[in-house]
Amino acid sequence: MIDKIKNFRRNQMFYPNYIGIFINPFYLARKNLADAIYKLSIGISGSLIDVGCGTKPYRKYFKVDCYRGLDIDSVEARKKAIADDFYDGFSFPYQDEIFDSALCNQVLEHVFNPDNFLSEINRVLRPSGKLLLTVPFVWDEHEQPYDYARYSSFGLRTLLENNGFRVITQLKLGADASIIFQIANAYLYKVTLNWPKIPKLFFTFTIMAAINLFGIIAGRLLPNNPDLFLDQVIYAEKVL
Repeated sequence: MIDKIKNFRRNQMFYPNYIGIFINPFYLARKNLADAIYKLSIGISGSLIDVGCGTKPYRKYFKVDCYRGLDIDSVEARKKAIADDFYDGFSFPYQDEIFDSALCNQVLEHVFNPDNFLSEINRVLRPSGKLLLTVPFVWDEHEQPYDYARYSSFGLRTLLENNGFRVITQLKLGADASIIFQIANAYLYKVTLNWPKIPKLFFTFTIMAAINLFGIIAGRLLPNNPDLFLDQVIYAEKVL
């Protein structure tokens, strides 16, 4: 029973349905991200390396022959025992051109040397290998002190092109009025983090849920603004 509750909560955190509106403070961001990853996952095949895999939250979306999770070598990552392999922060423990595809989800902002990081992804991909990359743009500092960067759409495209990739698809998520409500919930989540459990749950079920609902409505009724967005999703191909 406890495992079922944990799995249910995990599902609502990463790929929420309507129930997530009431229990996930990050519903607006996570719903958009899950939908975009699912949509682009159809272009990912063969052997896949999930770089910075964490808990492999989107593993079920990828119908691949081999799914390999790589994470930074740390006590925490080894304790989770989810990653298949670990790296030292500089070089991946693989031969050249061994994978057909790569996934890198909400990781690049935590990388201090992005050129080296992307060149390693490029190195382990086969010719014409595909990369599915997601990064936040408007978001608070998180996983401190390992939060180093935010990338404009132009900066991210240039960074990828400079490291041997051709951008096929570039999406901006939350580029509408819902971004205001998601940032409000992100703020409230942080300031209520240390509240007692019951009051915090009640606050999430009521105030944060209402903000999620207003965000959905505002996002559909008000004009989009492509210059202000929560996340970017890139689908790219190795060309060099």
